[in-house]
Amino acid sequence: MPSRYEPKEFEAKWRKRWKEADLFRTREDPGRQKFYGLEFFPYPSGAGLSVGHLRNYIPSDVLCRMKRMQGFNVLHPMGWDAFGLPAENEAIAKKTHPAKMVREYAETYKRQEDLVGISYDWSREINSSSPDFYKWTQWIFQLLYKKGLAYHGDYPANWCPKDKTVLANEEVEGGLCWRCGTPVEKRMLKQWFFRITAYADRLLADLEELDWPEGIKQMQRNWIGKSEGVEFTWQVSRAEVGAPRVEHNENATVTHTEFMPIDERSFRVFTTRIDTVYGATFCVLAPEHPLVAEIVPVHRHREVSEYVENAKRMSDQDRLATGRVKTGVFTGAFARNPFTNEHVPIWIADYVLMGYGTGAIMAVPGHDERDYEFAMKHDLEIRQVIAPESMTEVELPFVSEDGVLVSSGDFSGLGCEEAQLKMGEWVESQGIGERKVNYRLRDWLISRQRYWGSPIPVIHTEDGEIELVPEEQLPVLLPEVDHYEPTETGESPLSAIAEFVNTTDSKGRPAKRETDTMGGFACSSWYFLRFTDPHNNERAWDMDKVNYWMPVDCYVGGAEHAVMHLLYARFWTKVLYDEGLVPCKEPFALLRNQGMLLAPTPFRKPRANETLRIGEEGIQITYEEAQSLPESDVFWRWEKMSKSKGNVVTPDEAVEKYGADALRVYELFEAPFSATIQWSEERIGGAINFLHRVFKLTDEFRDHFEPNWRSGLRSAETNSEETELRRSTHFAIKKVSDDIEAFAFNTAVSSLMEFRNSIGDFAKSADYSRAETKLVMSEAIETLILLLAPIAPHSADEIWESYGFDLFTYQADWPSYDERFLVKQTVTIVIQVNGKVRANMDVPAGLSKDEAERLALAHEKVAQHTEGKTVRKVIVVPDKVVNVVAN
Repeated sequence: MPSRYEPKEFEAKWRKRWKEADLFRTREDPGRQKFYGLEFFPYPSGAGLSVGHLRNYIPSDVLCRMKRMQGFNVLHPMGWDAFGLPAENEAIAKKTHPAKMVREYAETYKRQEDLVGISYDWSREINSSSPDFYKWTQWIFQLLYKKGLAYHGDYPANWCPKDKTVLANEEVEGGLCWRCGTPVEKRMLKQWFFRITAYADRLLADLEELDWPEGIKQMQRNWIGKSEGVEFTWQVSRAEVGAPRVEHNENATVTHTEFMPIDERSFRVFTTRIDTVYGATFCVLAPEHPLVAEIVPVHRHREVSEYVENAKRMSDQDRLATGRVKTGVFTGAFARNPFTNEHVPIWIADYVLMGYGTGAIMAVPGHDERDYEFAMKHDLEIRQVIAPESMTEVELPFVSEDGVLVSSGDFSGLGCEEAQLKMGEWVESQGIGERKVNYRLRDWLISRQRYWGSPIPVIHTEDGEIELVPEEQLPVLLPEVDHYEPTETGESPLSAIAEFVNTTDSKGRPAKRETDTMGGFACSSWYFLRFTDPHNNERAWDMDKVNYWMPVDCYVGGAEHAVMHLLYARFWTKVLYDEGLVPCKEPFALLRNQGMLLAPTPFRKPRANETLRIGEEGIQITYEEAQSLPESDVFWRWEKMSKSKGNVVTPDEAVEKYGADALRVYELFEAPFSATIQWSEERIGGAINFLHRVFKLTDEFRDHFEPNWRSGLRSAETNSEETELRRSTHFAIKKVSDDIEAFAFNTAVSSLMEFRNSIGDFAKSADYSRAETKLVMSEAIETLILLLAPIAPHSADEIWESYGFDLFTYQADWPSYDERFLVKQTVTIVIQVNGKVRANMDVPAGLSKDEAERLALAHEKVAQHTEGKTVRKVIVVPDKVVNVVAN
């Protein structure tokens, strides 16, 4: 064994031995507890991993290795989220077929994960683009369809003109395609949806049971967007002669125009603040609202039509962007407020969305910030109808619900909460509406007009009906084609393959297959179930196996999928739970999100009169601003590793230069798990030095090691130094175990470093002719190796073998601590005089207050600082502080 960390001498050897021993194959011993550890399903859409990707793989591996050593049956699998846009776009860019590319990329990922010692059970490897996987994706689709949770229809779609496909709402970020950054357009297309809204309440309520980061849970709460309020009807009217003449006074809008209903035309609004209805001075319809075309008079058609067309070209996110100027256009029509009988103007504005609520709002600028901005912009009346209970003057808009109603007819004087109740009851008594719950959550758009995805297993008959492909005919195979690129028309490439499209229905009549494919999130919504039984050809999974392994005990991945993958997987799991097909209503009991690893990234400076957008955040920098940067054609920023930015460090490069275990220690120790870190070669040097010191220490003690130290320590009488080393040993076991469990990997490594130092300090003066010394050192050294094993497994196995052990550390028992050695025998108490630290003293732990006071007052430093003064009070905090108050 080397006396230093020399990774090229042994790391490859151990990886080869682990593979030959099939070391990481999942053990399913009856009677053992299970632990299911899983990382997010990766896209094989890049030519390889970066060391940034390892920020979740390495820590999760450490936890799974420790659990195996603690005696758990551990399921730690890996596979490939191969279907979908990421892989297809990469294949198009590389001018190859996605099936071929996925196989090649997956092999590279697999090799790199093995290179850094990740303990995956590769016998359970799955690929979502394999027919034996997507057969069951199609089976789940059919289950959803039978339950009324999958449906087909004409809907406005988010269309990415570059990727030439439809995007779900969750895949549009700031008006841009989440994959390529292209501005998204709206198109009316026939599409498939999953009715996730049917589970909105449960998706919201069950978040409370999950051990997830609060930020992720809050993102899901916001995305689901539950709101309780009142939905009621407003009658549309028009001015009998021209437009109204409006006069303003302190209390109301006064009109001198007769209003007539427009042919029973009406619309419904949903509001969470029915208590403000007396302050509604205008209404707003979404540009897409079907009523717009019916109520606009001829002389306003052109202006309104132009506005509607402009709005269609904007994303929902852009329309709702904070700080954006509120644009709008008057329709020429009015609406009657059923509470006041006033007729208020109806406007069209793009800050109202057809997809949320009813697509129409009553606008109360006195008590809503967006409505206030709009009213100020378009010179509309602003009326106060809620006041503080103190009746003091307030600046509008006053949005608080902690107030009383004013200028609100019979409801004036009521508190907001009571008024909301009574007004809701009034609406229902008049038969014009009802109290209800609304959600921001929209149904999940699953259709993709692309080739590389699971075919949707339905048939369209000649008479317009939809039939499911018989279950015995699943999977509907994705045809092998040479050309699969997306079309310009928006139709799927599959629609041009006659032998795929043309089929027969259940009555033998000509029919056509569905040519859209499912988005990739369908596959990742259940893959964790397939890992429990990956080679079952008869069923998606065996009930005994899924009942044993589910739910996933620890799920690790990035926060960017908070409202996509994580929400969809929860939805599918709940559906399957309702069908009695899985034992849990939530798939992931514990979730942890890793931080990013950044690398220095070059950007060129903007030229004269040029503004560049740089970095992940799209920061703009002008030519003038760039003049303050160092003189050079480029400047550097810390950015997420990306091949396109030229800042990637691969695992291959890092392992070749530093070693796999050094890379593991560095990524674990550098910062808390969820923190963003900056790649540093200098800091890796610290990890290497730590491993050097472990090798040196274990090499120097090897000849003195006592394999039977356990039996020897039972009767050994240790001196104070030996007892203190035992205390350090057992404290390290507890601290490292607890920290790994808590994902505090940086402090786990820090504790291991401190433990190594404690052993080293003891060894400097150790007398190995004394039996007890060899016994406590043997306990400490064996413990050090085993605590190191999940963190630096190659090094641990190399040292372990040199000490004469036969098995791998992965097969050894995790050390256990003795509570007796966690109790401190002595403590250091701080002595203060009038709040200033004057001395410290080491005393027996648990010393009484009276004795601590006596010793403190007897201390020479205290005597110096109280000389000539009277001690007025002595405050004792047991085992911590004695504060003497004197004057």
